Amino acid sequence: MTSAPAGESRVETRDSSPRLLVLTVAVAVTALVAAAVGLTLPVGLPADDPFGGPARFGFAVALFAIAQLARLRFRAAAGAVSITWGEAALIVCLHQVPSGWLPAATLLGVGLAWTGMSLLGDRRPVLEIVRIASSLAAATALAVAVTTALGRPLLATPTPALALAVGAGAVVYLLASAWLGGVSLTLRNGTSLGAVLLAALRGKLLMFVGNVVVGLVVVALVDLDPRWLLLLPPPLWLLQQTYRHRLRADQERRSWRAFAEATAALNQLDERGVASAAVSGALTLFQAELVDVDVARGDGRWRRYRGDAGGQIVEREVGVPDEADDHRLVRALTVGDTQVGHLRVRFPPSAPPGDRERDAVAAYGDALAAALHDAATHRELRLVTARSSYEAVHDALTGLVNRAAMLSRGDQALRQLAHDHPVALLLLDVNQFKEVNDTLGHAAGDQLLRLTANRLGALARGGDLLGRLGGDEFAVLLTSVPVIGDRAAPMAYALRQAREIAERLAAPTEVAGVRMSVEVAVGVVVADAGTADMTELLRRADIAMYQAKEGGGSVAAYDSTRDAASTDQLALLAELREALATDDQLVLALQPAVDLATGAPTGVEALIRWRHPRRGWLSPHDFIRPVENSEQLGTFTRYVLDKALAVAAQWAREGLDVPISVNLSARSLLDPRLPAEIADALRRHQVPAHRLVLEITETVVMSELEVIDEVLATLRTMGVQLAVDDFGTGFSSLTFLTRIAVDELKVDRSFVIRMADSPEAAAIVRTTVGLAQELGLRVVAEGVETAEQRSALAALGCTAAQGYHFFKPMPADKIGAVLGTLLDDARPNVFPLRAADDAS
Repeated sequence: MTSAPAGESRVETRDSSPRLLVLTVAVAVTALVAAAVGLTLPVGLPADDPFGGPARFGFAVALFAIAQLARLRFRAAAGAVSITWGEAALIVCLHQVPSGWLPAATLLGVGLAWTGMSLLGDRRPVLEIVRIASSLAAATALAVAVTTALGRPLLATPTPALALAVGAGAVVYLLASAWLGGVSLTLRNGTSLGAVLLAALRGKLLMFVGNVVVGLVVVALVDLDPRWLLLLPPPLWLLQQTYRHRLRADQERRSWRAFAEATAALNQLDERGVASAAVSGALTLFQAELVDVDVARGDGRWRRYRGDAGGQIVEREVGVPDEADDHRLVRALTVGDTQVGHLRVRFPPSAPPGDRERDAVAAYGDALAAALHDAATHRELRLVTARSSYEAVHDALTGLVNRAAMLSRGDQALRQLAHDHPVALLLLDVNQFKEVNDTLGHAAGDQLLRLTANRLGALARGGDLLGRLGGDEFAVLLTSVPVIGDRAAPMAYALRQAREIAERLAAPTEVAGVRMSVEVAVGVVVADAGTADMTELLRRADIAMYQAKEGGGSVAAYDSTRDAASTDQLALLAELREALATDDQLVLALQPAVDLATGAPTGVEALIRWRHPRRGWLSPHDFIRPVENSEQLGTFTRYVLDKALAVAAQWAREGLDVPISVNLSARSLLDPRLPAEIADALRRHQVPAHRLVLEITETVVMSELEVIDEVLATLRTMGVQLAVDDFGTGFSSLTFLTRIAVDELKVDRSFVIRMADSPEAAAIVRTTVGLAQELGLRVVAEGVETAEQRSALAALGCTAAQGYHFFKPMPADKIGAVLGTLLDDARPNVFPLRAADDAS
């Protein structure tokens, strides 16, 4: 057999490579010279030869032609490699025909065979047939030279020495023809010579051994009795079928492995990655000469990713894809009724696609369609997520950060500064904004706000944080305040900036066709970064802004002597110290959360109330902020936990298995002693750890302190459950869940209240519920006040809720009976909140 990639593999319909043309000419000249020289050499036939020289030469021509016609083909390196009986024909001819005649006989026999096959269907160019015949003739010349150097095979008696000589010639013939074919493919397609040779030799190895054996057997039978040759056709036919089956099985195994690798490579997250992997995979999988992946865009445009046999991939915008030609398969890429694109595979003319290739392209195209659709979906999801993330922290009208982001990012900026580094906050309010709205309309008011935002953006310096707080209020946080020895310098700097902003904003402009001047009132507050958070700075700046309005000027600095709240808070903290020493002022108000399907209680939130002897009933909003910023936070936290666990212990004695939730300040997590204190309280009250749920806010994730992660990890190890309160209001919600392992998400009441008439709020609730389900978390909606809200939550898949629609917060002595009633009514449908082995 002859491994003939030179003769069988083809990528283009014409040999356009100049180097390939040079190779063809060189090989042809070599073959002609070898044939001419061989014909002039001494013949060496005996005088009484019964056949004669012409008959033997014709026999060699016929045998070489038959060896090429009885070929097997397999795809490799952008074409097809032919496996023929060339070595067997060579060995027989070396024994029966003068060696010098064999190059000419090969040239003529191979040329006639490939010309006939081309006329019958292959349609090969003349130059390609010349290259095939010349390559095999040159390989025969080398084989003859090696064989005759080792012995004289013509009509010789079969001996081991003869077998060694002709076997060596067959090896040379195999390597020479494979190398010439590989070089031609490399010059034409840019493929790797090593890959082509490896594919050809791997497919040929077993058959080469069989060819040598067949050749030697024929020589032996001719020497013994030529009539034995009549028995050879059936074994040869069986051997041909065995070769075909083995070759096909090996090719199928490699094809399926390549198909699996190619489809696995499609697992990318972006269109370019999927399309590039698809082109590379199809080039390898189908041994194609050209692959196009045309991707349909949502706007009607098409983008084409094209790769050739050399492995180069280019992409460009194209019009509507053209039709297939004779050697190209086109697979429409669709997912359901959605058109994704087209896969276009062009096969070499020498190896046109058959049914197997059509089925493989169809299967590969379906996998590619799904991958491209997934990539497009992922891209849309990224855009929606980015847009949602952007909208969550930016004002839709002006593009500035909104109030929530101003607070979060401002607090983050403060934490990154030294404790005594001065910062300034400017709070601006547009004067007569209501008059503009009422007189010129809301469109004019929006135009005025955008104009103000643009001017503020142009005036902001690097490091400044600019935001719109709502309505006609804007804020600028200055973190690059000069640090010098003069304590008054930071305020003087901030006031200069405020006056410059007020003057620039007052420059005349035109709004809704009316020329006007935008006047603002600016409140200025300066403080060290470690002495106040953004909420406190905004409160002080708000007081200063109203001082500016009342004083008739445009700028005013914060004056603590005019801030009644600051001295009042000091008094409040002193009174709280007394309240913590008594047992009748700070009381728990308990509000259950119920399962929307069964009505069973899923938990109870402990809310602290202050029965102040002078101020009356105070809600947490009235005193929690001062407490969190004072040294009394630890004592206050232990007090609330102790009261909550006492209530939980009473429930346990009454047979009520309901967890109790306690809000935990983010600052409390800075205390590494907190887990030990909670563990001690649980032991004293004999309450299992899983009955306690600590509610934390998303603010926790903004801290990069290791102590917070260590405290939370210790609490989780103890078995205490964690819930995220007001989930979705911060701009780092998803990041939060990647850092902190929690058990429950609580949807903020602001989304619940607005979800009936706000698609955005409903989308946040739906997303939160879906996220909780994916992560295996409980989800509780807060602030449910109406039956319509309850129905909407149930429709969105929310499982639990709390709010006035179910129960108002109630005293500890009343909630036990309520919980018992709820559990009795819903007993058949109650499921444990945490598995027993997870509650330790």
